[in-house]
Amino acid sequence: MTSVSASGQGAEYAATASEAYQAALRVIETVEPRVAEATRKELADQRDSLKLIASENYASPAVLLTMGTWFSDKYAEGTVGHRFYAACQNVDTVEALAAEHARELFGAPYAYAQPHSGIDANLVAYWAILATMVEAPGLAEMGAKHINDLSEADWEKLRAKLGNQRLLGMSLDTGGHLTHGFRPNISGKMFHQRQYGTDPTTGFIDYDAVAASAREFKPLVLVAGYSAYPRRVNFAKMREIADEVGATLMVDMAHFAGLVAGKVFTGDEDPVPHAHVVTTTTHKSLRGPRGGLVLATEEFAPAVDKGCPMVLGGPLSHVMAAKAVALAEARQPEFRTYAQAVADNAQTLADGFVKRDAGLVTGGTDNHLVLLDVTSFGLTGRQAESALLDSGIVTNRNAIPADPNGAWYTSGIRFGSPALTTRGFGADEFDRVSELVVEVLSNTQPAAGPNGPSKAKYTIADGVAERVHAAASELLEANPLYPGLTL
Repeated sequence: MTSVSASGQGAEYAATASEAYQAALRVIETVEPRVAEATRKELADQRDSLKLIASENYASPAVLLTMGTWFSDKYAEGTVGHRFYAACQNVDTVEALAAEHARELFGAPYAYAQPHSGIDANLVAYWAILATMVEAPGLAEMGAKHINDLSEADWEKLRAKLGNQRLLGMSLDTGGHLTHGFRPNISGKMFHQRQYGTDPTTGFIDYDAVAASAREFKPLVLVAGYSAYPRRVNFAKMREIADEVGATLMVDMAHFAGLVAGKVFTGDEDPVPHAHVVTTTTHKSLRGPRGGLVLATEEFAPAVDKGCPMVLGGPLSHVMAAKAVALAEARQPEFRTYAQAVADNAQTLADGFVKRDAGLVTGGTDNHLVLLDVTSFGLTGRQAESALLDSGIVTNRNAIPADPNGAWYTSGIRFGSPALTTRGFGADEFDRVSELVVEVLSNTQPAAGPNGPSKAKYTIADGVAERVHAAASELLEANPLYPGLTL
């Protein structure tokens, strides 16, 4: 199994990393010892918990150390070779490397490494699409060659045009993300939006229904991708739908980018050959630093390149350097082994739930995540999440289709396999994890609050949390996090 180093490094690598972290923490202690102590405790806590949050992973020491450098001290607004600040030649080097690795890894004609997060990447993408598909034609219609040539009346017309575009994205309760047109999010305010869901019987995307909605709604942007949909997507079909109605296909692959990079998703399931614009985070299944990327066709590249200052603040040069390191790791053959193990382990986890009669949305998975319907245990997602945390199992509650408990309490728990796969867990361990989860939930009951039934309070049968936590610790000790690294 691929280690967390993501590059096959052994004892010497771990010893060198230990020296680096020990020295760094000694320096931090001279200024604020409580931060150093919290840092040590965070590693201890992560080592002693079953991390099953689908959007989390463990970056390599090389990636983490890259972020703690003087690149953090540089302002670098602009793009490679065209900065608004002097002395950015070294920032140019690391940003160009990050973009180069991203292009080669995903087979994309263009990559933009500046977004600070997945949400930022999506905002850059949305405004780039608006600028390319609406602003430029709008200028021509007004007889202007440059945006600075517009009169105030023309600006009013252009603002109306920019602000009245349509977006069709996956609904939050069927697996979409907040930034896919959810009304309280900025994406739901930028656009006149509509959402598509899944088949109420199977839980799968109904492409015919998506096509019918697109024909009726005629969106400028069709968004594909998900944060809690446990199945693969046919992006070739989504592109056909987009082309039929003249929409731009944007794919948010933040959750499954590692499976794309690792060639688990290929052909119609690889979004890059089919989408006009692709966004992603660099953490999650890619196992890099917290940040984002935008991949695009040449048509959209000039507008995406204006992400700063259009949407973004100053680029985080130290994080772009870490992105370059992480993407270089992902280009190694070992990463493909890791990515396939992520998918295999998620399948094992789902199978373990099914054979123990736990209800799954769509009945299983074929990506990196599993969505458990906890109403079969008589619990809300909030109660289940808390009971599992008490037992040493870190998850997150998540809405399920037509969720009766809404987006806060929810009726589901989302599980992901990337982090524990990084630790070396395989089929036997993931089956055991499903057993421990079911043991906790089967022995948890809702509890009443001061004003009657509560969606948050719960009780766990005596001894269950302690027993499960001990069993989880055995699994974790056999698969140590950052093996050989001592603080």
